[in-house]
Amino acid sequence: MPTAPFHTPVLLQEVLSLLITAPEGTYVDATLGGGGHAEALVQRLGPSGRLIGLDADRDALSYAGERLKRFRDRTTLVHENFSKLESAISRFGITSVAGVLFDLGVSSHQLDDGSKGFSFRTDTRLDMRMDGSQERDAVAVLREFDAEQLAKMFREYGEEKHAWRIAKKIVERRMQYPIVTSGELAALVEDIVGSRFLTKSLARIFQAIRIEVNSELEYLAIGLNQAIDVLAPGGRIVMISYHSLEDRIVKQQFKTASATSIRSGTTLLPDRPVQPRLKILTKKPIEASRKEQSENPRARSAKLRAAERV
Repeated sequence: MPTAPFHTPVLLQEVLSLLITAPEGTYVDATLGGGGHAEALVQRLGPSGRLIGLDADRDALSYAGERLKRFRDRTTLVHENFSKLESAISRFGITSVAGVLFDLGVSSHQLDDGSKGFSFRTDTRLDMRMDGSQERDAVAVLREFDAEQLAKMFREYGEEKHAWRIAKKIVERRMQYPIVTSGELAALVEDIVGSRFLTKSLARIFQAIRIEVNSELEYLAIGLNQAIDVLAPGGRIVMISYHSLEDRIVKQQFKTASATSIRSGTTLLPDRPVQPRLKILTKKPIEASRKEQSENPRARSAKLRAAERV
């Protein structure tokens, strides 16, 4: 049972005001984490309101279970990735819900827990799996990807300008010995970028590997579509993302689901009208106040988007 907090819930009041439309309804926290959002949410629900919490990290479920134990008659916690949201709730005979919350990214606990290998600030084995039961970890990615695959990963998932040089260096280095620890990878990156911009490059490289190991962007697209599918009319979905890649997917899928027509692709045919599935509630993403950003550094990059099922 972890004792350190996972993180302070970001944009909490904004989440609650946008998400809850039916206090007696069923809500899904698709990224339960330490249960901060979930605890506040279930406190706002009525006597028959229900919360289902999903997480791929068993430590998160354990921590959240303790935090939510006084609500255990109205909460159900499931060890599952949100890409299987629909099947996860169907186990309990639920086909539609009043709201779904996603708080993406990695928690403070996961960064601080050396055994997870998420952080470059602790020299430990490169694991980076949200779900410890999956086979492929960060060591496997660095061992198996060729230079082009590594460079593409660093460029697309980390937006790292030294992607190709770092990728080549990894391939050269692993011919001598495998890259197994965060310290070994950090030293290699420093050889390429120097010390001045090292922290930013390391953050981008570690983010890219983490996204690849956990198929985060692929699962986000799948999970978001499933969340839209299970929303009851008038139900809402709230998404909090922390980097541009996530936010771009959310923005695009909200746009597609709220479209009233599909372009024909030719000037010879008119656009085809369609019934929108969503109504977008946030024309621009909501960001944390300066006060919240100063009190909670994790909130600095947070962007919240919300939509309602038509």
